[in-house]
Amino acid sequence: MKNRLTPFYWMTLPAVALFFVFMTLPALQGLYYSFTNWNGFGDQYDMVGFKNYINLFADENVWNAYGFTIKYAIVATIFINIISLLIALGLNAKIKYRNFFRAIYFLPNILSILIVGYIFNYLFSNVFPIWGENLGLTALSTNILGSQDLAWVGVVSVAIWQGIAFNTILYLAGLQTIPTDLYEASNLDGAGKWREFWSITFPLIAPFFTINMVLAMKNSLMVFDLIVAMTNGGPGRATQSIAHLIYTGGFEGGEFAYQSANAIIYFILIAIISIIQLRFLQRRESDM
Repeated sequence: MKNRLTPFYWMTLPAVALFFVFMTLPALQGLYYSFTNWNGFGDQYDMVGFKNYINLFADENVWNAYGFTIKYAIVATIFINIISLLIALGLNAKIKYRNFFRAIYFLPNILSILIVGYIFNYLFSNVFPIWGENLGLTALSTNILGSQDLAWVGVVSVAIWQGIAFNTILYLAGLQTIPTDLYEASNLDGAGKWREFWSITFPLIAPFFTINMVLAMKNSLMVFDLIVAMTNGGPGRATQSIAHLIYTGGFEGGEFAYQSANAIIYFILIAIISIIQLRFLQRRESDM
């Protein structure tokens, strides 16, 4: 049996080698440079130990980026899962043309994030203000992407619009696994729709809820393309995410080593949040 499995192990070597070269090795290099003062150009740099990591905690721009990203991730994750679950419940019902509506709701997921961002940038800047003026709606008459207080709302709303597509498909897949006999039995017992949801539907799709929550949070914490396309971190630094700060500071601001340290902290934060989410939500799965 061992000899028969050996060729399959050899088949994984190209994939492992590519992963090491393009993923693991750059990560290790970034970790090394985070302990230096390298600016990203030339060969001259010195080892500075944990100086970059210490300076991160005193950097106002870093705190601003982490604050915005966490707020953005929490709001986006909550609304993406609530809306996508409601849509999935509606599409799972016996309605006409439901396959057509499923395709329509999945359409945003196949569009490029950059393209979506540029389109909505144009809409917020040119189309919506005109509509607001014609309809007499003050809230729409100005470009919210130009407001330090409201720009994040525009970015989050677009992220939610695009994010619900993928989560809806996963929830639909979970709903398909629930036996119809359970709903028939609940109807005979006189259970209402709300009771049916909490006692049958939600407990049985709990694993899909866990996956969607973790993926939505991870994707939101890593937001970059949408920020570049819609606001480029502005106005000021009101919508600058962690990934955007690392990119602009590291590749445009001569802070390669400093932002490498930021990237390490960023990676640790995402890992911790994902682990906490998984343990908490999986514990809830077992309690249901």
